[in-house]
Amino acid sequence: MANRALVSAGWLAGALKAKKVPVLRVLDTTWYSPGGKDARKEFAERHIPGASFFDLEHCKDQQSPYEMMLPSAAQFAKYAGELGISNDSHVVVYDSDSSGMLYAPRLWWMFRLFGHDNVSVLDGGLTNWMKQGHPVTSEDTNVTPETFQVTMNRTLLKSFEDIEENITSKRFQVVDARSKGRYQGPEPKPGEGIEPGHFPGSVNLPFSVFLTPDGYEKPVHEIRQLFEERGIDLTKPLTASCRRGITACHLALAAFVLGKEDVAVYDGSWSEWFHRAKAEHKVFD
Repeated sequence: MANRALVSAGWLAGALKAKKVPVLRVLDTTWYSPGGKDARKEFAERHIPGASFFDLEHCKDQQSPYEMMLPSAAQFAKYAGELGISNDSHVVVYDSDSSGMLYAPRLWWMFRLFGHDNVSVLDGGLTNWMKQGHPVTSEDTNVTPETFQVTMNRTLLKSFEDIEENITSKRFQVVDARSKGRYQGPEPKPGEGIEPGHFPGSVNLPFSVFLTPDGYEKPVHEIRQLFEERGIDLTKPLTASCRRGITACHLALAAFVLGKEDVAVYDGSWSEWFHRAKAEHKVFD
């Protein structure tokens, strides 16, 4: 179970109660756009017992003009270690979004990128944890800082230059996990500072299609069919993109469930591409 990409609420509740997984570390990684709701405050009021809060807004490249760029390896190692995570830890990540899972796959991907494969997403998130009657608490979680060493798995990451070169070389497939409205139009709404559009040659597969109406990951056969219907070949190199590199990680997770563990994510995604790419490399229809 320790290397599974998804764990159930029942498994996690049992593991926490029985303490049979002594190196288990649970992280709430709920995130809201700056100026919106306060994720840290929500965590303080209600979280899974024993969980710590992993702040995606804090653990990122603070100097980047783009929305959610990766932190340095040293910054991630320090932040993870302060949360009591070592290289022996089995990390389970979740978020409290009403959709079931929205931000947790981003942190799942980050841990794998930084060389820690022993990480799982709580299937259904906090919403379904509570629906199943499992406990939540407002009590602080006391952790002992650990040493976390990073070994970058760069096969899981693509840069602006990689995507730019790929327009000509077509070395890998690019799949965009945003909604059709953000991929093609008419979303986003005026005032967001970024127009809808996509990379030449990319395919649209919205992340939301991988989730059931209740917020769980769909069964394997349904996920496989979704890829096949879009003409995406999971035997060939694949890179996921989205708005800011968050929902693209849903696509990486879905592919992982099917056994494809090497899907890369374009970290800057459309947020970076919109501002940096040549006009002829942006498609607006």
